[in-house]
Amino acid sequence: MIREFISSDTDAVVDAWQRASHLAHPFLTPAFLAQEAHNVRHIYVVHAETWVAEVSGQVVGFIALIPAAEACEDVWEVGGLFLDPAFHGQGIGKALMDKAVAEKGPLKVEVFQRNSIGRRFYAAYGFVASGEYFHEASGQMTLQLSYSPT
Repeated sequence: MIREFISSDTDAVVDAWQRASHLAHPFLTPAFLAQEAHNVRHIYVVHAETWVAEVSGQVVGFIALIPAAEACEDVWEVGGLFLDPAFHGQGIGKALMDKAVAEKGPLKVEVFQRNSIGRRFYAAYGFVASGEYFHEASGQMTLQLSYSPT
C-alpha cells in the first residue's frame, strides 16, 4: 500500500534510507551519510511531499517530491526514492514512482554517477540524462535525469 507520510513514519523512513544508502552508496563517507541521515529526519521528509510504501503494516520505503530547483512550471523533482533492500525487486519502487508520476507528471531526479542501483532503476523506468555536475558536499559526480510520461 502507498499512502501519505505521517510524522510517526519518520523512524521507519530513516531506517529504510540508511539500509538502501549503505547498499547503493558504499563510496560515500560515514560522516556524509550521518549528516544526510540527520537531514532526512529533520529537513527532507518534513519539507517534501512524501509518500511511503507499506508491506504488512510496515513502512519499507518512500518517495519524497519537491518543486524542481529551476522552478519550471509543473515540474517536480524526486528528492529521494529509497526502499529497504529486503524489498528490492518486488515492484515497490516502481509503484512509488508510478504514484509520483500520477500526482505530478514530468519529473526530474539527481543520482550519483557511481550509484549503479539507482541508475539502473531510473533507466528502466524511462528517465533520460539531461546533465551532470560535481556535488561538492559528497565529492561525487551527479547525473541529472528527466522523465516525461507519454
